[in-house]
Amino acid sequence: MADNAILAEGIHKSYGDKRALDGFDLAVPKGMVYGLLGPNGAGKTTAVRILTTLVRLDGGRAEVTGLDVATRPRQVRRRIGLAGQHAAVDEVLTGRQNLRMFGRLFHLGKKRAAERADELLERFDLVEAADKGLKQYSGGMRRRLDLAASMILAPDVLFLDEPTTGLDPRGRNEVWRSVRSLVAQGTTVLLTTQYLDEADQLAGRIAVLDHGRVIADGPPQSLKQLIGGDRIEVVVRDPATLPATAAVVARVASAEPQIDEAAARVHAPVTERVAALTEVARTLQDDGIAVEDIGLRRPTLDEVFLRLTGHHADEKEDDEKKKVGA
Repeated sequence: MADNAILAEGIHKSYGDKRALDGFDLAVPKGMVYGLLGPNGAGKTTAVRILTTLVRLDGGRAEVTGLDVATRPRQVRRRIGLAGQHAAVDEVLTGRQNLRMFGRLFHLGKKRAAERADELLERFDLVEAADKGLKQYSGGMRRRLDLAASMILAPDVLFLDEPTTGLDPRGRNEVWRSVRSLVAQGTTVLLTTQYLDEADQLAGRIAVLDHGRVIADGPPQSLKQLIGGDRIEVVVRDPATLPATAAVVARVASAEPQIDEAAARVHAPVTERVAALTEVARTLQDDGIAVEDIGLRRPTLDEVFLRLTGHHADEKEDDEKKKVGA
């Protein structure tokens, strides 16, 4: 446990006859963003609720900052922060008043609560909006205020459960910048998300969760290697030339080329990326095959997720999964 901020071993949790977690294992090193990916119903939120002592596990064990969540929940709560899927700030109060209120709720004295509010307003770049009502806050600003509230006690571990859901790109970037700043100052972050690009941007390591258990784990780049690394793509002008193009690509590919007739496209994984691109482009030109586009592309986490789970990360939950919880 010495090098891990979070450790979960064989966690089980059921709601009636539905299993939310089925042998869930996780080890999160200190001082990093660790992404927990999964579709609706995979068990992400249930895992967070157990690790933050909001729900009791049925089996297995879990520790956060070296403390058992089942036997020492009070001590765990003093060392963690949690920002859920919906901002928990008060709409009537200003940003500064919200943070002072949270400080008092965490049993800080009046003076210290005010000092801490000022510190967090500065850290999260909210000083200019500090005394404005929340109706004047953008979605990204509200989310940053919510993050600030979760940091009142400067937690060792911060749990972010789908923190950018519903935000526009600008709001998401604001939250990402705040998360990076927290980690740079030593906070460990467990991030659950359905946005694969979010995990790719923030997480140093990712676990893919499906049907209540982790089915893959590693750095983003390592997970992408599961589906063959870099890919070469060729879009031809005349669909009739697709078979000939596939034959050319096959010479440099590390697996059988795929033909997408609707897009007039041939693609395949390659190992020697630059050499492969050069050879394919030269051969197509020599053979007189007209090309609309040709290039190299790295696999996305969405492709990894689809390969591992058989469905996309944003696939809608069914009625049974809704009973279990995300």
